[in-house]
Amino acid sequence: MSTNKLTDEPLSQTLFGATFQNPVLLAAGTCGFGEEIEDALDLDALGGIVTKSVTLEPRAGNPAPRVLEAGNAMLNSVGLANPGLERVCAEKLPWMTEHLSGIQVFVSVAGHIPDEYWRIIEGLESVGGFLGYELNLSCPNDTRLGGLPFALDPEALCGVVEGARKLTDRPLLVKLAPNVPDIGPIAEAAEDAGADGLTLVNTMPGLVIDIASRSAALGAGSGGLSGPALRAVGVHAVHRARACTSTTLLGVGGITTAEDAIQYLLAGASLIQIGTATFADPRAAQTVVTGIAQYVEKIRVENLQDLIGAYQGTDLPVSVSGGPS
Repeated sequence: MSTNKLTDEPLSQTLFGATFQNPVLLAAGTCGFGEEIEDALDLDALGGIVTKSVTLEPRAGNPAPRVLEAGNAMLNSVGLANPGLERVCAEKLPWMTEHLSGIQVFVSVAGHIPDEYWRIIEGLESVGGFLGYELNLSCPNDTRLGGLPFALDPEALCGVVEGARKLTDRPLLVKLAPNVPDIGPIAEAAEDAGADGLTLVNTMPGLVIDIASRSAALGAGSGGLSGPALRAVGVHAVHRARACTSTTLLGVGGITTAEDAIQYLLAGASLIQIGTATFADPRAAQTVVTGIAQYVEKIRVENLQDLIGAYQGTDLPVSVSGGPS
């Protein structure tokens, strides 16, 4: 279990044995490895980043188009395009070590089978230069070989996490899926398997059909739904996981403003991640940091910890019938 200590700075926390100057991180798949967006915003003003997911071999990604608007949301099927483990170790990790020393970095890891996750971690461990890992076990665009995403199969999920835990002492975050009847038991299983933190939530599977061609609007067919339409789902997932686990939670999904981020903190997240908002405004994360600081000052909270999990509401059972309840 990770520690969560208070500091003298209102937005600062000590988590996983490291200091986060504020709770705002950039989400995996939205900031590359930092180098790609360093001219668009001040990375040193953030709490940290989660890198693009690293796979064992290079991936070119899915066919275009890969991203489109879907009402109050974005639908994407990028396909985890990345340079692969060898180039990440040779090029990306050294750059991050030199340029991102002031913030915390988690490397996202993805694979089709458990052994791929473990081999990637072994390779990254040999180089170092980052705080920990985020195991991407829930990407709707990259299911495990022969089955559902790992996050939808608790037994398979635990197998990956337990194997990873044996290979590293670094913090392990597990990124979970929103499309489950109850995320609480899955969160509990991930914690029991060795997760130091849980990232809630990944994108929701979605499909947009072009009515003229009667074909999928995305080149790969279906994709992952993100943006404001996902926010209430993410906040609920954090609240539910907080009731079932004591591990550190990271909230992600639909955060565009400080008010959005504060909802996640109140629900029980110690850190939040911003993704889709960055595509519309590369400096969105900096704006959120400023807004959280202003909110904390306005309500005269001396430390961010006073907000985390302050929502004490209870929930009625979730309806899975598809209709109002």
